[in-house]
Amino acid sequence: MSVRLCNVVINARDTRVLADFWCAALGWSVVDEEDGVLSLADPEQTWPVLDLVPGAGEKTGHNRVHLDLRADGGSTQSAEVERLLALGARRADVGQGDDVSWVVLADPEGNEFCVLSRTADEAAADG
Repeated sequence: MSVRLCNVVINARDTRVLADFWCAALGWSVVDEEDGVLSLADPEQTWPVLDLVPGAGEKTGHNRVHLDLRADGGSTQSAEVERLLALGARRADVGQGDDVSWVVLADPEGNEFCVLSRTADEAAADG
């Protein structure tokens, strides 16, 4: 038997601000809203869903779980980093050093995520 990842949950102070950021970043949309929880998803897929749950306090420390993103559709890591910064992300230092191939950013509430160096096409070609 196996399981399937269906939802990733982020606790948020302002779910609407995070929804705007992540929808723009991923090209997703809000697919459900119930009791203040906003569910975001790729309109062409069922899973995974990103749930933004209200009620979080101020973020302290770095995330124990984070999202890794890859440039897609002919874009590059550097172009995507610049686009995400323009959407409201900021650079983050989690002790990654200068010699890593990924870029660490944080969303508008400080949740870290990485933009990986290999594109989605490169990763798919490598199997």
